[in-house]
Amino acid sequence: MPNMSKFHPNIWYPFTILQEAPTPLKVKKGEGLWLELEDGRRIMDCISSWWVNIHGHGHPEIAGAIADQAKELEQVIFANFTHDPAEQLAEKLTDELPGDLNRIFYSDDGSTAVEIAMKMAYQYWQNKGQKRTKFICFEGAFHGGTFGAMSAGGSSPFNEIFKDLLFDVEFVPYPDTWIGDTTVAEREDQVIAKLEKLLDANPEEYAGIMIEPLVQGAGGMRMCREDFLQKLHWVNRQFDTLLIFDEVMTGFGRTGDWFASRRAQVEPDLIALAKGLTGGFLPLSATVCSDKIYEAFNSSDPRKTFWHGHSYTANPIGCAAGLATLKLMHENEPIFSQMEQWHQEELHKLRDHPKLKNHRVMGTIAAVDIINTGEDGYLNPVANRIKERCVDEGLLLRPLGNTIYLMPPYCTTRAQLETMYQGIIKLIDI
Repeated sequence: MPNMSKFHPNIWYPFTILQEAPTPLKVKKGEGLWLELEDGRRIMDCISSWWVNIHGHGHPEIAGAIADQAKELEQVIFANFTHDPAEQLAEKLTDELPGDLNRIFYSDDGSTAVEIAMKMAYQYWQNKGQKRTKFICFEGAFHGGTFGAMSAGGSSPFNEIFKDLLFDVEFVPYPDTWIGDTTVAEREDQVIAKLEKLLDANPEEYAGIMIEPLVQGAGGMRMCREDFLQKLHWVNRQFDTLLIFDEVMTGFGRTGDWFASRRAQVEPDLIALAKGLTGGFLPLSATVCSDKIYEAFNSSDPRKTFWHGHSYTANPIGCAAGLATLKLMHENEPIFSQMEQWHQEELHKLRDHPKLKNHRVMGTIAAVDIINTGEDGYLNPVANRIKERCVDEGLLLRPLGNTIYLMPPYCTTRAQLETMYQGIIKLIDI
């Protein structure tokens, strides 16, 4: 039997190898960039607590909006009812999305938002009288832990045990900006050629193409160019399929613009949003489409209805948090738009470090790979060593195998970001 004494006796912690994990650190308070531990130590949250606390911890404006809404209306069924926070959030959110993305379907988390996007794409074609049953996705992707999202994800430790239960998906390479013997443009063209071949051979087989635009998150912070998304969009339009952007991680300023789709000047047919939507305060997500998709479901025929929903769909308190978060997004736009330059300046200092390779930046996200004897990838043991030691340097880091990355909140100052890099160098040199 595993030794469970280091864990709380009633809790099963996520992404935890039970017999190898250290004792969890108890956090007592969060404020801005900082987390205060039970023993009094303060650490910088360099990854926005799994990428959600985009404005930092305990922001008073979001906390105040939640408190005010809780006194007014805390929850109501969202089938046959509506409320102001959901309507106002939908209006303000669609104002920032590209093109005609104007129909919001609320849900609870990123994996579910992706699942809904795939269900919408599949049923859209069914409602139009076409049986399109397959999706094209990208190697190395991670879209979440539900079965549809796992099916759309690449081969990984997260999905492997369930492979016999997943539905068939066609995978194409993700054109990383730094991997391979050819130029980036050549790799992109090879991927586009493969896509065109698949779609040309079976034009009415594919319901959609799904991608994490500009950055694959849990897959190792792999990055592609805006040019590739524009080429992908062109292929999508030429072959009349649906383009799905999983912006669960890349949304809300992470790529230096409000959304990766905005930065790349590409309008997908469906977009999945979560994580930063409430500034890390409450679970809330959204799947957004255009009237083109919506009208395929606008029927009195029950068979064309989108039969999906959750008990907490469009929870009023969550929507109030979302409204406060969007307001802060406008105020913090100068920070998340210039953080890319800050990262580039710091990474430039590390260009010749003998233990680092593949330096890369996209907006507020920076990543490097650590060179060691282990295989590149999520199971590289260097991740556990860094997670154990980073708190001693005053940092919260969670490497993806030998990929170490920073994704700080927008309250981070230039000097604090420099301190993060100095701490990382100490850890790597150890």
